[in-house]
Amino acid sequence: MAVTAVIQHRVKDYDAWRQVYDGFADAQNAGGVTHESVHRAKDDPNDLLVIHGFATAGEAEAFLAGAELRDTMTQAGVEGQPRIEIYEDA
Repeated sequence: MAVTAVIQHRVKDYDAWRQVYDGFADAQNAGGVTHESVHRAKDDPNDLLVIHGFATAGEAEAFLAGAELRDTMTQAGVEGQPRIEIYEDA
């Protein structure tokens, strides 16, 4: 069953974050990400919603819990603890 991971977080600087995010595409693919999209809050361009698709909940959970992702988020300037939710297709 396909799943969607929804990640909301703030970043220090969107442009700097985006460079790191775009450079992480190969790791996303290797981690099972089947599709992705990035959205910015209307009134705050550093408040982001990132959506990733996965084939299974197990792939999503493994990718999202990985040290490589955590380290990359820190390098990209993510502030605070991200809000992460996983939804199964209905």
